[in-house]
Parts: sequence; structure tokens; C-alpha cells
Amino acid sequence: MAPRKAMLPAAAMEKLLKKAGAERVSDDAKDRLVEALEEYALKIGEKAWRLAQHAGRKTIKSSDIREAVK
Repeated sequence: MAPRKAMLPAAAMEKLLKKAGAERVSDDAKDRLVEALEEYALKIGEKAWRLAQHAGRKTIKSSDIREAVK
């Protein structure tokens, strides 16, 4: 099975980690952060979708995201 294609760019992960104080960031660390953030974003998206459906909408709004993060 081929590895899945990440949706978030590794360069952005490096910028985030450096902004957090890291001097250097390994490729493995960037890849793992991509995986973690994509898993978290998917969970938020699924919850936001359920909230939109419950409200009778087909469109996810920022308020659904905000509520899903809580």
C-alpha cells in the first residue's frame, strides 16, 4: 500500500515549530505534526458537519467550527 498524500505542507510545519521556539526541525517531526494536525482537523470537521446537519444546513459555518473545537 502506498503512503497517503499529506494535505498540509511540511514547510508550514517547520515554520510553526520554529515559531514555537525550535532551532532545527527534523523531517520526521514535520511529518508527524502533519499527521497529528490532519487527524485533529478531520475530527473537528466531522463534528462541525454533524452540527450543520443538526441545524438543517448543508454548509459548515465558522460557528460550527468554533463549537466543534470546544
